[in-house]
Amino acid sequence: MIGSFLKKIGVTLSLNDPQWGRGSKNNQDGKKSPETPPDLDQVWKDLNQRLSRFLGQKNGGGDGGGGFNPDSSTTRFGIGAIAFIFVFVWLVSGIFIVQEGQNAVVTTFGKYSHVNGAGMNWRWPYPIQNHEIVNVSQVRTIEVGYRSNVKNKQAHESLMLTDDENIVDIQFAVQYKLKSAAEWLYNNRDQDEMIRQVAETAIREIVGKSKMDFVLYEGREKVAMDVGALMQQILTRYKAGVQIANITMQGVQPPEQVQAAFDDAVKAGQDKERQKNEGQAYANDVIPKARGEASRTLQEAEGYKSRIVANAEGNASRFKQVLSEYQKAPAVTRDRMYLETMQQIFTSTSKVLMDAKQSNNMIYLPIDKMISQEANSVKPAVVQPVTPTTAEQIPSVEMRYNKDGRARDTRDSRDREVR
Repeated sequence: MIGSFLKKIGVTLSLNDPQWGRGSKNNQDGKKSPETPPDLDQVWKDLNQRLSRFLGQKNGGGDGGGGFNPDSSTTRFGIGAIAFIFVFVWLVSGIFIVQEGQNAVVTTFGKYSHVNGAGMNWRWPYPIQNHEIVNVSQVRTIEVGYRSNVKNKQAHESLMLTDDENIVDIQFAVQYKLKSAAEWLYNNRDQDEMIRQVAETAIREIVGKSKMDFVLYEGREKVAMDVGALMQQILTRYKAGVQIANITMQGVQPPEQVQAAFDDAVKAGQDKERQKNEGQAYANDVIPKARGEASRTLQEAEGYKSRIVANAEGNASRFKQVLSEYQKAPAVTRDRMYLETMQQIFTSTSKVLMDAKQSNNMIYLPIDKMISQEANSVKPAVVQPVTPTTAEQIPSVEMRYNKDGRARDTRDSRDREVR
């Protein structure tokens, strides 16, 4: 400010010149050297004249009195006005504007002082205070394992070892925002490289505790979430002023050298799973049917058992009832039992042979033909008369009685009863 003012009024000082203020020196020709600085008295006189003209005063002429008087009140007023303007301009230079989404970090003599938000702010001008604008709303990105394109791989960052001693190639991007501008500026050096190293450390720790198949297939999202959580813990411990927004997996695959072999192994594993699923489906179809058949057989056996037991119990109960009746009336019960038994026999047989006592011949009763003739007689169709032959003629049943008028069968039953 003072230098510009002196240049404005035409005063040039050369304080670094050792000959300054020692008067002018003549060269051999008697002329003053153009490189020799002016005399100090002459400089002071020129300064007085120029200040007089600048403040509106007239020069009284001559180099002596009537010129600029540094002790006058006008001079003090002029110097005060110049000082006021200088201070005003200096104070105004401390005004600065912070845009929305940005923070201004203010330092006092190089030491952190405070943070100003969006809007018009003021600080002590330089060299007392200074400020630095930081965009805290911007989403920043750090790439790990590649640069700008997934084809531009960084093998020393992307290759890592899994828990089952396999190598995987992982490329991912870390998106983050700033939550503290002061911590971001002053707590760590080379912030971007620091975040990249933290991301690489976190991903290696998570992958080192996981199986290769889990990292390649079903565990991608979980690995990304675990990496984000671990990075946030480390950055919070470092007081980096960073908030992790997202972890994006760009590529997770085996190394290129073993990609073909790994694809074959994956196909074999898929075939194995497919055959296991088919076998499981067949088992799910056959086993329930077999269980159903076994249950049905068991139920049939239980039913057969219950039926046999019930029949046996019924027969035993019936026998006991018959026994009770037989004890009351043996003859009547015996005849009744005989008739019922014969009825059952005749019902289930188609031929009956009877012994004729006089002729000693067997009498043949074709009961089946008799039953068929009765069935045909029920039909409305006309049946042709058939003349039975001698062999097919149905003989009559002759019942012979004894002198006492009882049939032989009755007599035999009575004899059996007497016995």
